[in-house]
Amino acid sequence: MPVDFSGTWDIVSNVNFEGYMVSLGIDFATRKIASLLKPRKVIEQEGDCFTIKTFTTFRNYDCSFKIGEEFIEVTKGMDNRSCQRGEKKNRGWAHWIQGDELHLKITCEDQVCKQVYKRSL
Repeated sequence: MPVDFSGTWDIVSNVNFEGYMVSLGIDFATRKIASLLKPRKVIEQEGDCFTIKTFTTFRNYDCSFKIGEEFIEVTKGMDNRSCQRGEKKNRGWAHWIQGDELHLKITCEDQVCKQVYKRSL
């Protein structure tokens, strides 16, 4: 049976987010604000189709996709960039569940950020 990612998740750990943002070319002021935020993710899953909504006190962001299909990610809620394959070396992300935690690994160039979220009750 496939893992169900659906639910509300609150961040508990955020390692090397600053380095990741620098590698993306995000400006200093936005990086400083973003590093102070405590995002909440709401994931809606229907089979292989996902919508991930990220809420913060600064900006909100959502992303919809289907597993196995390439898509262009528009960071409208953050810095309004359009991100696609090949734009930055080694850019990507992966979610997985381990126990009661949602893990997110995001990479860009030589930077790796690891975030951990706990399911909100």
